[in-house]
Amino acid sequence: MPNARTKPACGCPVAAFQKIISGKYKLRIVWDLKDGPLRYSEIRSGLLRGIEGTGEIAPRVLSRELKALAENGLIDRKDFGVVPPKVEYRLTAKGRSFVPVIAAIRDWGSAHLGGHVRQAQAA
Repeated sequence: MPNARTKPACGCPVAAFQKIISGKYKLRIVWDLKDGPLRYSEIRSGLLRGIEGTGEIAPRVLSRELKALAENGLIDRKDFGVVPPKVEYRLTAKGRSFVPVIAAIRDWGSAHLGGHVRQAQAA
């Protein structure tokens, strides 16, 4: 049974989808997890890779994004219960089913925004 966060708003699956993925880092987190589980620090460093002029993501912001993805059933958090703390994040089946959608977005962006992306990075 879907929780209130994933229930379609007014019966609109597009609005529900938009609410699930809203946020600056959610798509990139899911994309980075496509190849297997990652620890918090690996996710954080992956978010900083490839974007010039980007400041570091605040730990509170990353924690909030990870928690929201877990609440929506896209990722799973595994705490190993050891000292020092070891926590891994991995995609759930629902999260893995979302990877082709992100790949399609990436492909569309490559085909239609290539020049715009380079111009924005140069500015």
